[in-house]
Amino acid sequence: MALTVDEAKPKMQQAVDRLLEDLKKLRTGRASSSMVDGVSVEVYGQKMPLNHLASITAVDAQMIQVSPFDPNNLDAISSAIRDDSSLGLNPADDGKVIRLPIPAMTAERRQEVVKQLKERVEDSFVSLRNIRHEVINTAKQDWKDKNISEDDLKHATKRVDELHDEFKKTIEQMSKDKETEIMTI
Repeated sequence: MALTVDEAKPKMQQAVDRLLEDLKKLRTGRASSSMVDGVSVEVYGQKMPLNHLASITAVDAQMIQVSPFDPNNLDAISSAIRDDSSLGLNPADDGKVIRLPIPAMTAERRQEVVKQLKERVEDSFVSLRNIRHEVINTAKQDWKDKNISEDDLKHATKRVDELHDEFKKTIEQMSKDKETEIMTI
């Protein structure tokens, strides 16, 4: 599908929004209910997102509390959280609620999380570049087909480059802020 400059902005915004959702899931050493957003639980014969099965709250900086709507799902929820290796959490339950103590992050673990951050940021940059290239290729094809003038081609290229730079700066700032948050003890 051919992409125009006007269609590029929402696509680039989607790339930034995806990154923002990914960044919420990265551990920073402080408890956040969004840390368990990606957990799927096998209940009622199907996989369901954890937030559809329980209320999730950050009790304090080192503890997340998961309160299942149906107490029968307690074991399934505990198992799903324990089995999610990206979280590295060990749930404890009292038969009613599940408590997730968030261990302090070691310097080594912080470096690993920063590495994950950089990978996700690079994926976002790749998405932005792909959108930019698609718009430029569309404009070049339109110019070859004589649908637009050479000035229109230059203008479209300039506009998409400006959009790309704007979104790239946004991603760089998000990355810098998150890295500072991760490295703060």
